Amino acid sequence: MSMQRREFLAGGAGLTTAFTAGCADSDRANVGIADETLTLATTTSTYDTGLLDAVTLAFEDRYGVSVRTLDQGTGEALATGRRGDADVVMVHARSLEDEFIADGHGINRRDLMFNDFVVVGPDDDPAGIADLEDVTAAFATIAETASAFVSRGDNSGTHAKELAIWEAAEADPAGEWYREAGAGMGVVLNQANQTPAYALADRGTYIAQRSQLELSIQVEGPIEGGPELLANPYGVIAVNPAVHDAVNYDLAMAYIGFLTSPEGQAVIEEYTVAGEQLFFPRAVAEEPNFQQYVPEGWQPTEE
Repeated sequence: MSMQRREFLAGGAGLTTAFTAGCADSDRANVGIADETLTLATTTSTYDTGLLDAVTLAFEDRYGVSVRTLDQGTGEALATGRRGDADVVMVHARSLEDEFIADGHGINRRDLMFNDFVVVGPDDDPAGIADLEDVTAAFATIAETASAFVSRGDNSGTHAKELAIWEAAEADPAGEWYREAGAGMGVVLNQANQTPAYALADRGTYIAQRSQLELSIQVEGPIEGGPELLANPYGVIAVNPAVHDAVNYDLAMAYIGFLTSPEGQAVIEEYTVAGEQLFFPRAVAEEPNFQQYVPEGWQPTEE
């Protein structure tokens, strides 16, 4: 069982029974954000899976506000935040998140949820990777056999993870067999299905579209006992109002507070497609992880 899965079972299993109390109109008025609009830049995976609709509806209903969603790859979502064109970002590439925070564009980052990545491919598995538990070995074999592979190619969190795996595999993703789609996860899965080809996908989007695909999981992620290299944690970050004074910081923090509350975490935990849970909440834990607020490895400067 993976470390993230253990953390979920230990820290989040009681969320289903957590409070889900509504918010009266008078309570909304006291918040001071009613009738305002939040601009959220987020990954395509949260949108393609339908999770965002469930979370957004619950947040809008509780606070009497509206959410404008920009579904983009992680890189583009963070670029939107850097321009001050979003109030909050929800993304899944920690190294890119750390740069965003270190450059002063984001504050108050919180761990939000996780799922994992999987390697999907044609049912007949032309590269013969289905028996490989090591994802780097699987990628190396795909390259050695020049088996068709469709990449996001869009600087998304999934693309960043894919490039890290190619590097770890010491394989060069180049040639006619390797296609960069420059598109979101749903488009990539459709292209891989039509080719047919292998692809790296987040488990949630694959499950959400599985009934329309003739692709199967060839290499599992840590949720099903696969390597931790395929872990896929998500974070949520407020855009820094000291740098971008036009952002709605109060509403951004209300959104972060809702998502990381027992109520918001229960919405994430209870969201399923075809009876399968797509995301696992990780904001509520008995032992808080203070590193979630700052770039990984950061330590205060000694004076």
